[in-house]
Amino acid sequence: MHILRTALALSLLLAAAPVFAIKPFVADYNANWKGVSAKAQISLSQATGNRWNYELSINNSLGSSSQITVFDEQGDTLRPLSGVDSTQLLFKKMQKNATYDWTQNEARWTGDVKPDRSGPVKLQAGDLDGMLINLAIVRDVAAGKSMNYRMVDNGVARPQTYQNMGKDTVTIAGQTRNATKVGRDSDGKQVIVWVVDGIPTPARILQRKDGKDELELTLRSVH
Repeated sequence: MHILRTALALSLLLAAAPVFAIKPFVADYNANWKGVSAKAQISLSQATGNRWNYELSINNSLGSSSQITVFDEQGDTLRPLSGVDSTQLLFKKMQKNATYDWTQNEARWTGDVKPDRSGPVKLQAGDLDGMLINLAIVRDVAAGKSMNYRMVDNGVARPQTYQNMGKDTVTIAGQTRNATKVGRDSDGKQVIVWVVDGIPTPARILQRKDGKDELELTLRSVH
């Protein structure tokens, strides 16, 4: 599953301005995953030093999925260090592990991956994984910046460009909030993200493949 790895990675507000400094949070979502209603949570917690754990978890009657990225801050850059992507569906379980070695400037993958997706992939300054792109979107919408990223994930490196699709509204805990809607559409995949000013995580995320909804997250609460 590539939930937020093709979208779900939402850059929290950068330390360039104090108001956008990264801070821990826990966000609960109503979700629809694989056509079945679900509960989801996105959390950001501080580990040792300047390292952070960024996690998405989803559960419904079909199974569960979890994506965890460990990253650090290098100036105004969010730098992936490792990742675990696991999915449990009935009697089928899959797990992929990512390692981003910035001393060698290469990324590798182990676990349930095809040989041609194990790497190494050469890293460049500013590279993000799929989860961190989501954090970057929140940060860059708030700063009014362009949303051009290079995603290194699942054994490949791809450019990802999100377009500002204008203003919209979302309902959070019964309240209507103004939001900025951004998205990308390429290779048969569409990802749309709604960002609300002052909320450190997307208010809504919609991911489609070949015109069919794969994942939808709608924020219930954040603290």
